[in-house]
Amino acid sequence: MHEGSITSQIVENVLREAEKRKAKRVLEVHLEIGKLMFLNPEQVHFWYQMLTKNTILEGSQLLIEEKPGTVKCPKCGYEGDFQYVDDPALHMPMPTLNCPKCDGTVKIVSGKDCFIKTVKMLI
Repeated sequence: MHEGSITSQIVENVLREAEKRKAKRVLEVHLEIGKLMFLNPEQVHFWYQMLTKNTILEGSQLLIEEKPGTVKCPKCGYEGDFQYVDDPALHMPMPTLNCPKCDGTVKIVSGKDCFIKTVKMLI
């Protein structure tokens, strides 16, 4: 359901912007989604199709660009991908806040964002 609420906000924002610009139709919406948002792109596409019915977004193309998450360790200076724990109970590898090099606590640098990169409209 996480995907449904996020996608609803995306659709509302695009509709608001299209209305401001007096667009006749939205042709394409390009999203950039960080890995740490834990959004399933297939579910985002599903919700997008459902939420855009009977709007000027109906039939528009949704492009999703997934961005990796990165961390930085203040202890050893490591900057890169997360260390992951593969617990079968979680059904997917989960990132930890432990440094892959020194096991210190890392800070998240990127990967927690989701934004609308571009929108193509017919005006």
